[in-house]
Amino acid sequence: MLLFIPEYWLWGLFSAVIITFLIFDLGIIHKNPKVITFQAAVNQSIFWIAIALSFCLILYFYYEPPGKLTSTDAAVSYLTAYLIEKALSMDNIFVILLILRTFKIEEEYHHEVLFWGVLGAIVMRLIFILLGKFFVSQGEFVLWIFGAILVYTGFKMLFFNHKQEEGPDPEKNLILRFARSYLRITGEPHKGKLILFKEGKLYFTKLFLVILLIESTDLIFAIDSIPAAFSVSTDIMVLYTSNIFAVMGLRAMFFVLSNIIHKFHLLSYGLSLVLLFIGGKMLYTPLIEGLQHFNILNQNVETHISPVISLIITLTLLGGAIILSILIPPKN
Repeated sequence: MLLFIPEYWLWGLFSAVIITFLIFDLGIIHKNPKVITFQAAVNQSIFWIAIALSFCLILYFYYEPPGKLTSTDAAVSYLTAYLIEKALSMDNIFVILLILRTFKIEEEYHHEVLFWGVLGAIVMRLIFILLGKFFVSQGEFVLWIFGAILVYTGFKMLFFNHKQEEGPDPEKNLILRFARSYLRITGEPHKGKLILFKEGKLYFTKLFLVILLIESTDLIFAIDSIPAAFSVSTDIMVLYTSNIFAVMGLRAMFFVLSNIIHKFHLLSYGLSLVLLFIGGKMLYTPLIEGLQHFNILNQNVETHISPVISLIITLTLLGGAIILSILIPPKN
């Protein structure tokens, strides 16, 4: 018999882990700017994956989800949402890499930029997930809208998947244009600082603009990742913890993949198929129920796709894309 514990204990444990490592990370390990080695990045990636999987086991043994769901459903949904967010992070890594190269940010400051990016992502994910939960509570039709968004995004990625190798154009970013219009920007070397004082006046550095740009791009990525998370579960515990553990591992994954990410050239196609699948899954239930209501379809047809099947399909599509990327090298 499983021993369930109060949900607020799990929230307390999760919050303690995240806050502790954020403080430990910036305050002790990376107090001074330094280049992150490949081996250190691999070790950190393994660490955060282990933490994420450990929390999955905690949900399985100690979490009692609301409604008719079991702790097994919650754990499997958590793992599926975690994998989807990890896969979506690949595109995020590509964009972050281009931003850092476009602004010529020195490698020893990459970790600090990513730290503030992750901190912003934690806050934005919480806001988006709470908003998503509120809208979903207004009626199931919101999930249908989320499903349509995912199908559209997956279709667009599958057939119009052309990344801009020259990097983002800062002149076209509305947030950067606003910052340059209303804030004092200095062209002096930033030396790892976001703000500088000159003649008693406050100026913002290039590093601040880069963080602002990364936060704005993460806002765009959240528009895809949050509906994708809601396609797996509507449980806030499952959604938020899986998203944040995936985001926490983003920095380490960036340093691991920054020089080899171009080798996974087919991953975006696998991801597009995942988005099409989970979007279609959200539309499947109302479609089947509608057909059964009008006696067009047999009443014995299952109206829901189980979390285990969703996990298997997600793993197969993403794993297959990675394997094919290795077997079929890119032309350029």
